[in-house]
Amino acid sequence: MAIYTEQEIISRNLRDVADKMITAARTAPKARGRNNLVFLLVEGDDLEKLAQKMEELGEKTNAYFFGRDANDIRRSEVLILFGTRIKTLDLPYCGWCGFADCAEKNHHSDNPCAFNNIDLGIAIGSAVSVAMDHRVDNRIMYTVGQAARDLGLFDPEVRIILGVPLSATSKNIYFNRPAIK
Repeated sequence: MAIYTEQEIISRNLRDVADKMITAARTAPKARGRNNLVFLLVEGDDLEKLAQKMEELGEKTNAYFFGRDANDIRRSEVLILFGTRIKTLDLPYCGWCGFADCAEKNHHSDNPCAFNNIDLGIAIGSAVSVAMDHRVDNRIMYTVGQAARDLGLFDPEVRIILGVPLSATSKNIYFNRPAIK
């Protein structure tokens, strides 16, 4: 006979949901079927490293909300980082990035292809719908993505990163947070 505490069950379920979210993001539609997305699952002590970097960035940039979000990361059990490489789709006619075509955009490697962001958004939407289906609290955060980028958690080609922390408590920890100053 095995006996499990509520916390053990919740922790196991949060990790399982995170795994399913990454699968949902991977199988989400992508422009021209090209995969420029990369995902990481973060838990344990690495959550604290991200939170510390977020606080550092908040102090450096005078952006209060980095510290607020760092507190949310500390109270989360698991976090998924979603990133996209900056690569064009070699379309003959588009211009959504602000350049005439992909050939011209390729001369500006720091500027993302519009489809990089679109694919990232679709993948994250698919992932958070899995969290919703399993009644797991979550929030899409740009701040943790900035910290992950500055910590070098992804390949340098991955320039746009968003994070989704997960929690399962009696009250959603990601809402009714202090207002942004």
